[in-house]
Amino acid sequence: MSHLRRRGGLWALGVVLALALGLLARPVLGALGVFSDTGDPISFATDGGVPLSPAVGGGDGGRRPGAAPGASEVRMPTGPAAAFSVAATVPEDGSKIAVTTLKGRKSGFRGRVWVWAPPQYKDPAYARSGFPVLIALPGGAGYPVNYWMGTDLKLEASIAKWSKEGRSLPFILAMPVLNPRPDAGGLYWDASDIPGQPKMGTWLTEDVPDLIRANFRTLRSRDGWAVMGSSTGGFAALKSVLQKPRRFKAAIASGPDIVPDSRLWAGHERQRRANDPRVLAPALIEAGGPEVFLAFQVGTAGSDARTRPKVEDFVRTYTRGPVRTRLSVIRGGGHNARTYVPNLVDGGLIQWISAHMRGPVPGAVG
Repeated sequence: MSHLRRRGGLWALGVVLALALGLLARPVLGALGVFSDTGDPISFATDGGVPLSPAVGGGDGGRRPGAAPGASEVRMPTGPAAAFSVAATVPEDGSKIAVTTLKGRKSGFRGRVWVWAPPQYKDPAYARSGFPVLIALPGGAGYPVNYWMGTDLKLEASIAKWSKEGRSLPFILAMPVLNPRPDAGGLYWDASDIPGQPKMGTWLTEDVPDLIRANFRTLRSRDGWAVMGSSTGGFAALKSVLQKPRRFKAAIASGPDIVPDSRLWAGHERQRRANDPRVLAPALIEAGGPEVFLAFQVGTAGSDARTRPKVEDFVRTYTRGPVRTRLSVIRGGGHNARTYVPNLVDGGLIQWISAHMRGPVPGAVG
């Protein structure tokens, strides 16, 4: 019997060791991506709980009549569903950042768009509620990735936290590429339809919103649409809202350029002026609206020290009538996203635009 006891003891010890090794190995293997779902298909698009049909060729912004009847503010996903895959997992809450390739029906441009939905989006209490959308644009080349999709900057985790605290609306984030090609010596497209170039203005302000409407529960009015960005993306946010105030209600521009200065504008001065915030703002003021809410933040260090007077001059000159502004100066802050994200709430910017926009209503019926 003793040998049976020994054999049983060795078997039990082996089980314990195997479990221990498994527990130790799992984090290591997880870090190596063995247990990662990156690249797996994921869908956000449901209409009353029923998945929409996949789009042929991926997210192309196709449309079908929305499910929300009458004068409801809620717009259910119009479909067809885009072919999303998991791009990253937000470590703070396990929510997913997804990516798809969008061929814009209106611009003709083909590029990647990352998306994230706040935790409330899956809450049964909000199953028939529309959510506000924040298009987040990067600085720099903005290609081939949009750096807001990285979990290191914590934009998604911050929106989730602030919305639970009541300091921000629970925004859906749309994070498209900003430019059509890599940076080549400071070459940018100014988020505009420059003659002879890819129509990046139409891509950002029409095709990308169409993609979100096709796949998410959104809001019908401009009260549910805003744009944010840093540096060149900050210019894009500012310009897009001033240029299309009937589509977007608010912008957050961080360390932004104020003027369109791409060298691709050479020979196209009339079109360049049509994309200049210093022209668009007075035109909106003269027209008497609609009202827009422009939040700015800028640091006092590095290149932001040179940007600050330009931002302050813009705010001082154009804050009147339908142009509403808020400016936060970040003492010691530099020209980088790590400065800008925490100041979205510390500077009161996300609270301010949230107060002038519309959020989801629990139990809403489309």
